[in-house]
Amino acid sequence: MYKIEKLQVTNFRNLTNDIIEFSPKINCILGENGNGKTNILEAIHVLVNKKSFRKNTSFPQYLSIDGEQPEIIFSSIFKKDKNIKSVSGKIYSKSNEWYVDGKPSKKKIESKCVFINPFDSYNFHNTPSFRRDWFNQHFSDLSSDYKQTLKTYNQTLRFRNNLLSKKPSKYLEQIKIIDKDLSKLSVSLTNLRIFYIKELEKYSINTFKQIFSEDHELTINLDSKVIGMDEEAVFNLLQNNIQKDLIIGHTSYGVHKDDYVLLFDSFNSYDYCSLGQQKMSYLSLLFAYIELFRYNFVSYPIVLIDDVSGELDKFRWRKLIDYLEARDFQVLITTANEKFREELERIEGARRILVESGSIKSLN
Repeated sequence: MYKIEKLQVTNFRNLTNDIIEFSPKINCILGENGNGKTNILEAIHVLVNKKSFRKNTSFPQYLSIDGEQPEIIFSSIFKKDKNIKSVSGKIYSKSNEWYVDGKPSKKKIESKCVFINPFDSYNFHNTPSFRRDWFNQHFSDLSSDYKQTLKTYNQTLRFRNNLLSKKPSKYLEQIKIIDKDLSKLSVSLTNLRIFYIKELEKYSINTFKQIFSEDHELTINLDSKVIGMDEEAVFNLLQNNIQKDLIIGHTSYGVHKDDYVLLFDSFNSYDYCSLGQQKMSYLSLLFAYIELFRYNFVSYPIVLIDDVSGELDKFRWRKLIDYLEARDFQVLITTANEKFREELERIEGARRILVESGSIKSLN
């Protein structure tokens, strides 16, 4: 995977068009709150993934209020071993264009980035749709097969719901045909979910111990009616619900509504864990995913960490830093906490980047 070496943005939020240079290892982004530290992480996320990690974000939110032109410009250099690629682009209100080494390109660069925000732990533990989206996104990044199966399932489901919202009696035979496809996709998707849950669990216990120096068993249960069913049984389940679906005008149950339960020493983390344990579990799960990513692709993604210092005591700061130092991934970590900043600045070879009112100052 390529790591980012240089970045320059124009008209992106409050960031000035200073050139930011990054270390291939640890980058400490420092500054008071509200100065633009998180905006640097977001700019990299948009550059790599073509979308923000913030929900419901579009061009007007990206665009600087001081921008003279209604466009956002990205210029960057990525490096993998001795291979160097320039990635640039422009985002407009209703379109965008991207270039790799000066040539138009619709493909994403061979790089991935993972955004870590401890505040997302609340949504992860309290909002089923957030959990579903979290696992769908991360499993899709791990597997093109999962991504394609999920896409096809959602397309088929939308077609079924569209028929249910009309005069459904005339579409019953067509819905039956759709249910054959939907049942096959449901079984495939469920099996893939179970597989990647088990793969993720191989790393979750170890990452919890390494980062937080505690022995706890972190496992995941898939809450689904489809587990253990074959295609015929899932088809019968869909058909048995058809009268209810006809009344409400959409599919009442499908694997798109399945949920995940994070277990902490075999107990539901939502019901039995403190908020601190929930946050530690969530962070451990993210780092377990990063380790699984490396196993699958023989390379780490770029890791973007948005100020975890407020969530950890000094002992756990040190454990996290030891963990980061021991890994070969490129990490950008923001903080406004002076004590955590002092710990980060002790890291040999770490690059320190100071942000003041959107302006970038490299400290080394």
